[in-house]
Amino acid sequence: MSEDRSSNGQKSWLGKLTQAFAHEPKNRQELLELLREAHQNKLLDSEALAIVEGAIQVADLQVRDIMVPRSQMISIKATQTPREFLPAVIDSAHSRYPVIGESHDDVMGVLLAKDLLPLILKENGDSFNIKDLLRPATFVPESKRLNVLLREFRANHNHMAIVIDEYGGVAGLVTIEDVLEQIVGDIEDEYDFDEAEDNILSLKEGQFGPRWRVKALTEIEQFNEEVGSHLVDDDVDTIGGLVSKYLGRMAHKGDIFDLGNLRFEVLRADARQVHVLLVERLPNVPELEL
Repeated sequence: MSEDRSSNGQKSWLGKLTQAFAHEPKNRQELLELLREAHQNKLLDSEALAIVEGAIQVADLQVRDIMVPRSQMISIKATQTPREFLPAVIDSAHSRYPVIGESHDDVMGVLLAKDLLPLILKENGDSFNIKDLLRPATFVPESKRLNVLLREFRANHNHMAIVIDEYGGVAGLVTIEDVLEQIVGDIEDEYDFDEAEDNILSLKEGQFGPRWRVKALTEIEQFNEEVGSHLVDDDVDTIGGLVSKYLGRMAHKGDIFDLGNLRFEVLRADARQVHVLLVERLPNVPELEL
């Protein structure tokens, strides 16, 4: 009897999936509409839909759309000693750094932060030659499609590339993490954010509008000031408390809901409280005042 119910349940699920895709999409927009309809029918959860949408749309983007511009690159000069460049390495906490010669256009190679660990055992760190540690740099044009770049990153086991403009100068850099974030969303160490002094971190604009990563213990007054909202509630003081009150239960990781023109997603929560939220402003939606 239980086997029959399991079989019928499987057929029902397969039938729903087949029905959702019965109409063959003629173009990318129709495909996206079908995927969103599947999400509404609970065949895809929100996270899966976002990943599929990101994977489809990444083919429309070029390196210039996501690269770290030249002015924001953190580079190491080949003439610098460890005492001179280590403060920047520690402060930025990146894993890879372009090493330059006389100018930013003269990229000699890439230095991996992990290759600096042997300096701990050396009594005289100034005696080392940075050129001995350099890995070959990969160069890509600004116009390269992201899906092509991701394929090359995977094939060549590279994690960073120097972006070159049409005149052969350095325009910026791009990492495999930058590309993956276009598909799966921002990749960030949750504990790095926990330890940061700022309660609200502004992120790259999302699918609908401006986005923020918000600690749940952020005061509602501070949230309103930084996000530009006017949420009010006399019963709670924090944005996490406001979320729990709105849901009427303890929030769970993955919960997504809208409050007026703000979309909230619970990024991290435990059995007792919410910890981190993702907030995005929705366009053409009236603001809600509680």
